[in-house]
Amino acid sequence: MRNARRSAIRFASGGLLALALPPLAAQGDNEIVMLTGNTGGVYYPLGIALARIWERTIPGARVTVQATQASVENFNLLQQRRGSFAFGQGDVMSDAFKGNAEAGFPSSRDKLRMVAALFPNYLHLVAARAAKVRSVADLRGKRVSVGALRSGNELNARVLLGAAGMSYADLRRVDYVPYNDAMALMRDGQIDALIVSAGLGVKAVADLADTVEVEIVPLPPELVARSAGVFAPAVIPARTYAGQERPVATAALINFLVTHSEVPAPQVHAAIKALYANLPELRSAHPAAREIQRERALQSRPIALHAGAERYFREIGLLP
Repeated sequence: MRNARRSAIRFASGGLLALALPPLAAQGDNEIVMLTGNTGGVYYPLGIALARIWERTIPGARVTVQATQASVENFNLLQQRRGSFAFGQGDVMSDAFKGNAEAGFPSSRDKLRMVAALFPNYLHLVAARAAKVRSVADLRGKRVSVGALRSGNELNARVLLGAAGMSYADLRRVDYVPYNDAMALMRDGQIDALIVSAGLGVKAVADLADTVEVEIVPLPPELVARSAGVFAPAVIPARTYAGQERPVATAALINFLVTHSEVPAPQVHAAIKALYANLPELRSAHPAAREIQRERALQSRPIALHAGAERYFREIGLLP
């Protein structure tokens, strides 16, 4: 079951206006199309916050925010010049640039350019308490939502199961649905667990923990070490979600702000400069943004920097 519904929001002086994404991003330097993710995730609220910042600080900027299936769709849209900027996972970005057909990229998405490393995604294995899932191995014979088909989330789910020596064949049922649909399925008792790859405090998990008795299942460091370098060990702090009284060991990977090679360098320079100049506002939009730090913007560089971003990081001394 796959939800292909998308929405786009334009921020204009008269308020929020719904409109369809144009076949190609507008060519004017003041037109920005921001590709995000599912409305129950982290990318979408951060995209809305960035749109507000950019429209206020970049002269003449008009920003459209589009909800998508996140990383894979975003990188394909950027390659087609149907967006200006996008959020996306670093592992998926590498696959896109190389051209990994199994990940949804039959050829190299060679127009992709990195803008900055932003914040980590944390893997959330969320199980209904009644399902008695205490480890990834306990997912055998269970009904599990893994995210939209060939989304970054679903690719992460494959890696997680593989690290445990498992595959989808070990599950009773696999549901390829976005976060919001997975939440509804768990509330109705139709699935036992869901895998969510997102920033801390992601709305889908927070809302679910407020309404259903769930467990955030630990992913120990020895399991993470078998992910072939896709994940790094991390911890979800205690009380991040309702009913989660203890820290939970998990896996993490980096999210990026990405653009394409034909976006004008002055626009990219202005966009990243405004982002870091208004970090308090961005951080107030979602807890995940609290981990964004300018000093970590180049901690990982899987693909080439856009010239506009390179100029900015040279100006602030992060590049020689």
